[in-house]
Amino acid sequence: MGHQEFSRRTMLTALAAAAVFPADGIATVASQSLSLTARDLELISVTDTSVAVAWSTLAADPFGLWRPVAADTELALGPSDSARPLPVVHADATPTAFHYVEVTGLEPGRRYRIEARSCGERATAGLTPRFWNSDQRHEFTTLTPPPGRLLRTLALANDVHYGEEVSGEILPVLPTGVRQERGQPAYPAAMLDALLTDVREPDRAVDHLVLAGDLTSAGTPRECRAIRARLDAWGTLGRDVLVCRGNHDRPRIGPEWQAGPRLPGTAYHDCWGQRFLPRQRLSTYQLGGLRIVGLDTTNLEGAGGGIDDDQMSRLRAVLRDEPDRPTLVFGHHPVTRQSGLTNLGGPGFVLNRHDAATLHKLYARTPGVFLHHSGHTHRNRRTRPDTDIPVEFLEVASVKEYPAGYSLLRLYEGGYMVTFRTSRAAAARRWSARTRTQMFGLQAGYSMGSLADRNHVVLLDLTGVEPIAPPRSAAMAGMRTAAQR
Repeated sequence: MGHQEFSRRTMLTALAAAAVFPADGIATVASQSLSLTARDLELISVTDTSVAVAWSTLAADPFGLWRPVAADTELALGPSDSARPLPVVHADATPTAFHYVEVTGLEPGRRYRIEARSCGERATAGLTPRFWNSDQRHEFTTLTPPPGRLLRTLALANDVHYGEEVSGEILPVLPTGVRQERGQPAYPAAMLDALLTDVREPDRAVDHLVLAGDLTSAGTPRECRAIRARLDAWGTLGRDVLVCRGNHDRPRIGPEWQAGPRLPGTAYHDCWGQRFLPRQRLSTYQLGGLRIVGLDTTNLEGAGGGIDDDQMSRLRAVLRDEPDRPTLVFGHHPVTRQSGLTNLGGPGFVLNRHDAATLHKLYARTPGVFLHHSGHTHRNRRTRPDTDIPVEFLEVASVKEYPAGYSLLRLYEGGYMVTFRTSRAAAARRWSARTRTQMFGLQAGYSMGSLADRNHVVLLDLTGVEPIAPPRSAAMAGMRTAAQR
């Protein structure tokens, strides 16, 4: 959301003047001069064999402002039912204020507990409201993967806002936004690069990247051209990279957008459509037995969502042709009534009720549809369908701000596993910690979501999906750690 689309969510963001980090940049101070605090400990990802943990080290300066403090990184981890002291599984003396440790080689379906420390100080959870996120105990149970072979791995991501200069800004006259530090690269570009690098790492091994809208900040020719070039360097659009439009990518009126084609009978120019897909165009992809359908859910004005009659008719025909084919649908706007009632923008921020009801009816007649991926709310959240249908409605947090990541969707013959991942580049972790302070510090609880929302397993028959060759193994031998990437 930008300042052009005022809503209840943006009003709350406007009140975020009480940021923890000062607006003129994060200054790292010598740990010897101030009393260090290790805090904001989070269990980010829990898979069948691994856990990813992050925390920050800070201290209050003489003016009472919290400043990052570089310190060592130590993590102890062991089974919850063991009476023995937790063994240290990762120790790194390299100073950093933004700590990240990923431990692999864990046993599926087993409960563990952790202790994170820096300079001997035990890290504690942040002040996240429990009604949003109750993961405060720092214990977790590894997932039990679905049966059968691993077939494909997709990264579900959204909300890059390429070209944005201030995160959370509504009006330039209000001191509400979070700006990048002096001398640092523009944060949307840095976060996109971190995402594209991370999903290519061998332990992520992503086959397809799905971007559910808001690729740009305002859909200008420069923004559209630049992000298309970055995505083309990563993979082939329509095969490796699948995209749909978000409300920030919509056609606009004004001289800045006149380089794009004009929509017939209107004064709107569509620069995003020139580089990607025409407005309200349904996109379908067949990937080795997996059908992926992309929806354009954007209106010409406003932050809410809708689907025009032609696109809905096309979707109806596509689903009717092969109702049992395993199908993933993605679109920018969330669909369910529960999403409308729980996101900070309110019911008008999601897909309109008429179109949402139509989607529910179509999905009820299409057993192959198993997941609908949305962005827009900048949070990790699973919401209940409005009717009794076996479809997961998943919202994924934004790429461009805290918690700054994506969801891995691993497809097995017997189901799928969702695990949220943060981008591991040092610059990405630094920016994520900075934007954690948005919305009076409530950004953390609202956007990260519960551990179960962002890490879970669903059992179903996906044997119709062909595996990527050569087959990839999810097994990892021994307990290893990955940090400071």
